[in-house]
Amino acid sequence: MTAATPTHLVGSINQPDAESVFRVVADRLGDVPRIPDGEVGERFYWIQFQTLRFDQTPGLERVGEPGYRIRDTFDVRQFRVTGDVVLPELGYANAAIESYERFAALKEGGVIGTAIRFQVSLPTPIAIVGAFIEAGSRAAFEPIYRDALQAELDRILEAIPHDQLAIQFDAAVEFAILEHDRRPAFAVGPWWEGGALEGVVERLVEVGAWVPEGVEQGYHLCYGDVEEAHFVQPADAGQLAAVSREVLAHARRRVDFIHLPVPIERDDAEYFASLAGVEWGETQVFLGLVHHEDGVAGALRRAEAARTAVASFGIATECGFGRGPEERTAPLLDLHREVAERLSA
Repeated sequence: MTAATPTHLVGSINQPDAESVFRVVADRLGDVPRIPDGEVGERFYWIQFQTLRFDQTPGLERVGEPGYRIRDTFDVRQFRVTGDVVLPELGYANAAIESYERFAALKEGGVIGTAIRFQVSLPTPIAIVGAFIEAGSRAAFEPIYRDALQAELDRILEAIPHDQLAIQFDAAVEFAILEHDRRPAFAVGPWWEGGALEGVVERLVEVGAWVPEGVEQGYHLCYGDVEEAHFVQPADAGQLAAVSREVLAHARRRVDFIHLPVPIERDDAEYFASLAGVEWGETQVFLGLVHHEDGVAGALRRAEAARTAVASFGIATECGFGRGPEERTAPLLDLHREVAERLSA
């Protein structure tokens, strides 16, 4: 069942629990490089669950009156800093350590292949600060959250064997900053001195350097996913190429993989053209070519166009699929396998 074209799972997968994720992925895909735990439970809507902790944090208060809630659960109002902020545990380490216990047991039992790593997806500090903190408080809050997130990672690194682990940093709000001119309603301005791209790259390189050699490290570059829609569709891969190129040029350790989205309608070479200028080196590129709406044929069209700019790549969806219906999970995994097999033929 192993395919020569590698498959990457971005993070979220709609299943009842982590063991269900591990089992369905192992059954449908076999020896993928990494398996995440599906970001099950409170993490199902990416970073939104962090606001539930902020609501309980002294020194933070909501801005404005209550109104719309995502999925009737997550209050969309931002926070301001009003005093000394001491964040509680963020929840990422506890979830990873608990899920890894099931991962390790299934690997020992032969359900999961011996070479597969356990993937932990973490947000970047920019994601949290840009999404949830009002503009006037962002500079003050960023180092607080950065330190708390690094502490979560340190617990993960202490608990999970390094040769079993991969860390992925999810960068989405970064592109709301870089694309602010194209969608002002979703714009997030930089809160640092200097250029937007320079600040984004500096921060991505910093979090990547938290991960020691021996642990795989990569990035998921994203244009957002609110109810399976981007905050703005990329005009082309130019911003993705710029971030990838600069991160790889300045990285303080090897970047093992980078995932890039590909919109469903972009099966033209022009979309991918700017990626030809990126020196990928040893970094594995994964392209989000797989869309459940148009199946194998659509993925193969996008792959053909991508080959004009990227010589070698693996496949993925544009983003995680944990917020799609559960009954779509197994067919979507089957679609990954079918596309990988066709591309390897």
